[in-house]
Amino acid sequence: MHRIVVVGGGAGGLELATRLGNKLGRRKKAHITLIDRRRTHLWKPLLHEIAAGSMDLGMHQIDYLAQAYWHGFTFRLGALIGIDRGRRLVRVAPFIDDEGRQVTPAQEFGYDTLVISIGTLTNDFNTRGVKSHAIALETAEEAERFH
Repeated sequence: MHRIVVVGGGAGGLELATRLGNKLGRRKKAHITLIDRRRTHLWKPLLHEIAAGSMDLGMHQIDYLAQAYWHGFTFRLGALIGIDRGRRLVRVAPFIDDEGRQVTPAQEFGYDTLVISIGTLTNDFNTRGVKSHAIALETAEEAERFH
């Protein structure tokens, strides 16, 4: 069976895994795996609402495992640490919880088709004063700390 690995569960990666799962995974035409370093997805444009305290984070996160179950793909937790293009493998770091315990070991996943969808970071374009006077919201944790 054709193996499709999507690395990164942001808006694009999650949408792709969901659509591929619905179209190919459920029909057993391909095995789709989504890999992300977090357990849940939050649409990044909502971070300002968390920072302002006007949105409950728990109400707007999508659990990757549940999404995978509902839409015919698998989810694996971990951060990408390498790609072996010759062997068609991606390497994923062990997942360490907040207390320093290893939850999952380092893993390798084979692929026939690989999609890298690891997202973006805020760019300040080297504008003078931005680093010292502005706050970039990249994660839900940063938004909660701001609030």
